[in-house]
Amino acid sequence: MHYSKSTAQPLSVNRFPLSELSPTQRFYRLLNVKLLVLTLGISIFGLVMIYSASSYVANRNFEDPFYYVKKQCLALFVGTVSMIGISCVKTETIKRLRYGILAVSFALLAVIFIPGVGVESYGARRWIQLGFMTIQPSEVAKFGYVVFAASYLSEKGIDHWRDLFVVGGVGAAMCVLIMLEPNMSITMCVLCVMLFMLIVGGIDLKKLAIMSFPILVAIPLLILLEPYRLKRLMAFLDPWASPKAEGYQLIQSYYALCRGGFFGVGLFRSRQKYLFLPFAESDFIFSVIGEELGLFGAIGVMGVFGALIYFGFLTAAKAKNRFDALISAGISAVIAVQTAVNLCVVTGCIPPTGLPLPFISSGGSSLVSFMTGVGILLAVNKKGGNFNVENHKM
Repeated sequence: MHYSKSTAQPLSVNRFPLSELSPTQRFYRLLNVKLLVLTLGISIFGLVMIYSASSYVANRNFEDPFYYVKKQCLALFVGTVSMIGISCVKTETIKRLRYGILAVSFALLAVIFIPGVGVESYGARRWIQLGFMTIQPSEVAKFGYVVFAASYLSEKGIDHWRDLFVVGGVGAAMCVLIMLEPNMSITMCVLCVMLFMLIVGGIDLKKLAIMSFPILVAIPLLILLEPYRLKRLMAFLDPWASPKAEGYQLIQSYYALCRGGFFGVGLFRSRQKYLFLPFAESDFIFSVIGEELGLFGAIGVMGVFGALIYFGFLTAAKAKNRFDALISAGISAVIAVQTAVNLCVVTGCIPPTGLPLPFISSGGSSLVSFMTGVGILLAVNKKGGNFNVENHKM
């Protein structure tokens, strides 16, 4: 690979003006700028939409129209600090900490079931009460799994059944704990990411088919075991059969999207947020976006997500080693899968399930976790830029 002679001086890449960097170094720096701008931009846009979607409910329940926005601002601050902080950490350090990160992920998932610690809401125990705030361990755990899987696959590969059982077994154990909350939406997200990590890790089609079979069998069984899941499936097939029960939320989402038309009714002018659409500030915030900004606004938001995911996978493709490539691909897959599932739920393409829209939905754990994930992408690109300077020193 050819590098410009302008980088031959033994100086840190950060001391070079952009015009004096080699084309390769400039590429990595601009890639980080794009990731940073997209992440902060869509997160700040999320603050605006959370205020629009929640101000009425927040004022009614807490006598403060900015209640949810204030909490999200705190999460945005913590997430930004975490993103910048982890971008300064070498990826080798993250790899060395893989077992600790995985242990913390499992510990948080287990602590939920301790009485007085885990918080139950709407029949599910998914949060940990810390007094001044709550955290959702499943949002952290899926990134912990990516770190572990990327580390293991980069070192040992997936050539033997033993490797498949280790990577798949850890993912399956995590899914079991998340299902016990219960939280089928995050479980499906982890399953999809696990299969993705195995595929990019090099699993052959025969092993993939054998492993996928029990998963495909388990999904309908899990739906049948819980009556509410079966009711949600029936509501998805025909929401108007129960317009005041299981089908209510999806119908209200349809109303919001249809009312928005091509150009929307205008920012802060949603009608569905006035107690018609449940969870308008979180799981169904995209419905409010569609209502207020219209089809073109919704497409614009999807375009930003598409660009962020594309640059994430580009980071993986340009990574300097196998671990960096796998962890970047895994983080990008988490963003892609969760975004796709949320949009499909809101638009009625798949049965309703509770899953926040990354960076936009109200939820501190989700925002901090995703911004930390982007921070790892920044660290991978920073390493790519520094790689060229180190080569010239040799």
